[in-house]
Amino acid sequence: MVDIQNRWALVTGASRGVGRRVAKALAAQGCKLVVHSRELAGTQSLVAQLKKTGVDVIAVAARLDSATEIDHMITQVTDLTDDRLDILYNNAAIMTAYRPMFEPTMNEYRESFMVNCVAPAKLCDAFLPAMLDRDWGRIVNVTSGICNEPELMPYSCSKAALERYVRDMMPTLKDTNVLMNLLDPGWLRTDLGGPTAPNDPDTVLPGALTPVLLDKESGSGALYEAQNYVVS
Repeated sequence: MVDIQNRWALVTGASRGVGRRVAKALAAQGCKLVVHSRELAGTQSLVAQLKKTGVDVIAVAARLDSATEIDHMITQVTDLTDDRLDILYNNAAIMTAYRPMFEPTMNEYRESFMVNCVAPAKLCDAFLPAMLDRDWGRIVNVTSGICNEPELMPYSCSKAALERYVRDMMPTLKDTNVLMNLLDPGWLRTDLGGPTAPNDPDTVLPGALTPVLLDKESGSGALYEAQNYVVS
């Protein structure tokens, strides 16, 4: 397990659910945090809570369906961290409405791909070069175990595309100490997962931190399932 104390970490979608829990867990490991939500108000209480414990934490806001706002956030994070972001936790995602088969709209596909694939890919593109120059970085792209749900095809397809981004980046990351992996949090009772999901949101830990704490030899391109690490 690597030491991540004093490393800068960006967590997207940190206002609630998995992202909020991951942000707190990284803070407990001694990270300096940049927490993202669509509006600054979304992480206001989290920032206040973490600052009381002495954590260095800064909030940024961006709507991830907007290329302009994504670019602005990248510039902000680069400046705030002096271009030394060490950990990128791409957690933010949307799920479109549950629709009859073959009826998802063009806009639902477009928005799903923008938020769930394009935005995290562009964040990776922005921060990977400096990580590679320093030969240290950890990137976690949150995916989903969803399957056999054609009624949620925009969400499913966008997550599959994100997974392909990770797979195709493997030759670039080979033999480096910059690791990029996937995290399936499991079906959780969050705003996205809904009230009938079988797992409490707290069960995402400690598994959600596993791909952040890997040593170099663990490599990239693996899928980590948070529910496999739940302590009975």
